[in-house]
Amino acid sequence: MAAHTSPIVIAHRGASGYRPEHTLEAYRLAIHQGADFIEPDLVATKDGVLVVRHENEISGTTDVAARPEFADRRTTKPVDGASMTGWFTEDFTLAELKTLRAKERIPELRPDNARFDGLYEIPTFAEVVQLAKRESRDGRRIGIYPETKHPTYFAFEGRRLDGSVIGLSLGQMLVDTLVAEDFTDPERVYIQSFEIANLIELHDVVMPRSNVSVPLVQLMGELEFTRPYDVLFNAARGADLAEIYSGLNGVVSSGAQTHYADLASESALAWMKGRYATAIGPWKGSLPVSVSAMEQGTHPLLARALAAGLQVHPYTLRAEEPFLSRTTDGAKRPVLDEARLLLELGVHGFFIDHPDLGVAARNAHEAARRKVL
Repeated sequence: MAAHTSPIVIAHRGASGYRPEHTLEAYRLAIHQGADFIEPDLVATKDGVLVVRHENEISGTTDVAARPEFADRRTTKPVDGASMTGWFTEDFTLAELKTLRAKERIPELRPDNARFDGLYEIPTFAEVVQLAKRESRDGRRIGIYPETKHPTYFAFEGRRLDGSVIGLSLGQMLVDTLVAEDFTDPERVYIQSFEIANLIELHDVVMPRSNVSVPLVQLMGELEFTRPYDVLFNAARGADLAEIYSGLNGVVSSGAQTHYADLASESALAWMKGRYATAIGPWKGSLPVSVSAMEQGTHPLLARALAAGLQVHPYTLRAEEPFLSRTTDGAKRPVLDEARLLLELGVHGFFIDHPDLGVAARNAHEAARRKVL
């Protein structure tokens, strides 16, 4: 399933280094730059439609704060245990969201992108799938790599502005859209999440019910300090963790205090592979690239994942100076070098904001391999 012969380049929120993220234009540009997969983050509207935004709070990526007709929608909500103030997709119908326009999220680092503020609307997930289908021509088959954002919040914890429970399964909505768009080829879809329970639900219930089988990816935040929110939520409400996570308690004993580091052990990765996951998506800082790592042949986390039979797709490579990793002597490493070193370590692909640079690094890596062979 999804056994690609070359490492894949995943356009993180589209070509978000060149256009405002999560817009059809960002995705279209990513495809034209050679990306294999485009990555939409999914949240839901008030009327139950999946739209593409990195967060359900949209003041940072749209002009909603400048729209007086929506001033009364501004509110504060707890999202995954953190208080957030702003405007939330679940309080807007799709028709209302379509009146908004996207803007650059980090204009101080990407001033050229701010030139496009106000030009693009918020796309639906279905529109992104349709774009991938239209652009799949001349022998290319563009894939999509959607992420369910805050699935526990949308299913159980979150409330709309009027106080009503949202009560939506993002995983079910995602799969329903794939089926409706006839886009269920497992070579062209990965579904990812930082949470565990919704991936298990997809594997055990949602996909079998829809006769769909596509690879699932366990995203992993910074290992030592971040946790999968669903475990914390389920422990706090007194749920039976052993029943929900069926076997994880046998390899992870920390319960509500489970961190991603607990999921990075040899036994946890083997459980993950046997239970639901095809791949992991670790933060790139969990796979530090260095000459010493190259001399060792691989990185410990990567080695454990490979031994478990998991693909590895680290995130996120970005070309801007503040995002670059450092060499052992403290110098910033260009993103092309970051990508090249990760590929030499053995990853199966990576998320990148600048797909053209990712494609260049992948092509150079493949050319070097052919020369050796």
